[in-house]
Amino acid sequence: MGQDIEKTDFSQADFARFRSRLDRNLQGFKRLLEAPGFGEGPVSFGAELELYIVDGQARPLPINTRLQQLANDDQLTLELNQFNLEYNFTPLIQQSNPFGMMRQQMDAALDHLSHLGKQEGARILPIGILPTLRSSDMGLDAITDVPRYHVLARALRNKRGKDFHIDIRGHDTVEMDWADVSPEGANTSFQFHYRVNPADFAASYNAAQLCTPLVLALAANSPLFLGKQLWHETRIALFQQSIDYRMDDALEKQLPARVLFGLGWVRKDIYELFAEGVYLFEPLMPIISESDSLQSQPGEGPSLYELRLHQGSIWSWNRPIYDPSDNGHLRIEIRALPAGPTPANMVANAALIAGLMRGMRDQMDTLLAGIPFRYAEQNFHRAAKHGLDATLFWPNPKSSTLEERPVREILHASLPVAEEGLLALGVSRDDVRTQLDIIRGGLERNMNGAKWQLQVYRRLLKKHDRDSALAELVQMYYRNYKTGQPVHEWSIDS
Repeated sequence: MGQDIEKTDFSQADFARFRSRLDRNLQGFKRLLEAPGFGEGPVSFGAELELYIVDGQARPLPINTRLQQLANDDQLTLELNQFNLEYNFTPLIQQSNPFGMMRQQMDAALDHLSHLGKQEGARILPIGILPTLRSSDMGLDAITDVPRYHVLARALRNKRGKDFHIDIRGHDTVEMDWADVSPEGANTSFQFHYRVNPADFAASYNAAQLCTPLVLALAANSPLFLGKQLWHETRIALFQQSIDYRMDDALEKQLPARVLFGLGWVRKDIYELFAEGVYLFEPLMPIISESDSLQSQPGEGPSLYELRLHQGSIWSWNRPIYDPSDNGHLRIEIRALPAGPTPANMVANAALIAGLMRGMRDQMDTLLAGIPFRYAEQNFHRAAKHGLDATLFWPNPKSSTLEERPVREILHASLPVAEEGLLALGVSRDDVRTQLDIIRGGLERNMNGAKWQLQVYRRLLKKHDRDSALAELVQMYYRNYKTGQPVHEWSIDS
């Protein structure tokens, strides 16, 4: 959905033409996957980081367009709401130190954006949901003035026909009806891209689905929304509910949500996921490429523009991607992880899931026999709700049983698998050690961004009113973030 568009009004004829192109693209994609040598190439990693812009009082500051103009950087893009930005990092191809280099990229970009922000009285903050965000900060006026966002907002609202319903229950409860999709923009994420060869896609994607709850529990960093203590990773529930256009009747609820964990294990290849998207979800924006999207340019695969546009309007937490660059290749985009707390944490989490995906890839037939997909989906929501306190279902091939185990215990036991996987990917032992030491530190101290925020907030509430406690929480978070230390080394004292 990052593609720029100009047209904003569509007729039924536009949708019919788009549907025809979409079907043609899907068949073209199937033929492409069958072509000898398609998509084969070196492993690469990439990342996108969504960010909050806040003022000196820790409140959201809606100046993303101004900061983008100052930056004059093609890798910096505008997000849904005017107080958010996204930075797209340069992919790293077959490096021995990819995660160390990703950390350097991230530090450099954040330092530059912070420097620009100071000129406008702004601070740049990676955090899953800003604790000081208020209802008055959202609404149609908060949406960035970019055509695709307004088209998307109108299309989702028109499909629902009435306000979106948000109901999230944790320690506290948020229940409200909202007229537009701007609450979705309250969520900021760290999105990790992992290139895979087509022959390895099914096993790699299934490994990502199995392992995402583990890494999400460790990465959780969004426990507060509108001043309420909700899920440790509230983004998961908020994202789905804030754009869920299905009505409450039984027929509508049988359809899958457009934000989804998945509908089952992949049996053969990526085509299954793209076909599901075409069969199950109506197009939102019927934009048609001016050129034939089945034709290739030198050094590129066919654009499959309509298929890629449609797939980008289906928000899978692990998104399958076809990219026409480099003669066409496949990636898996890990989208469930939140922004923050620091580059050290985000990069270590990326290394962890990459290592687990590669380390478990060859075991997937054995592991999946012991965990039906619905248990993996339950794991995902348990991890989002409870973070490091979650208990998850996990297959035990040695005893041929499906067990319930604390997520921290599963993570500890999985670290050697992640290490083996990273080494198999060609990552140097030094880089592996650096990243997994951060993971071990968080596990040993039982600390992540969500736990840190909740502990600090509850202490602050003993001596401040709610708004003052939230503001001081963000100020403390910002000071600790600027140290660059992983969150398990942060102090909870002001």
